[in-house]
Amino acid sequence: MGFQIGSALLDACVLSVLSKSDTYGYVLTQTMKQVMDISESTLYPVLRRLQKENYLRTYDQPFQGRNRRYYAITSEGKAKYELYKRDWIIYKNQVDELLCGEDKDE
Repeated sequence: MGFQIGSALLDACVLSVLSKSDTYGYVLTQTMKQVMDISESTLYPVLRRLQKENYLRTYDQPFQGRNRRYYAITSEGKAKYELYKRDWIIYKNQVDELLCGEDKDE
């Protein structure tokens, strides 16, 4: 895709994935890569910031002799995700109208 991905959109996408289930960084990155070009080096600062803002929490679980860090959405994160969804629908509709005009249904 040829469009820049801003921090708010990254936040919304991370919160969306985590609203479905807790997961660890590698799976989260792979899920995000299905729809956008993102690397782990881009994703981990986003995760740290969302955690600092209390939208995410972490916990460790042992896996094959090592600890795996899982990310989980908080109630504040769920509320923020709902705001992002509402704002996205408005934004998407406005951009669709601007870019596609009458032929957006074709």
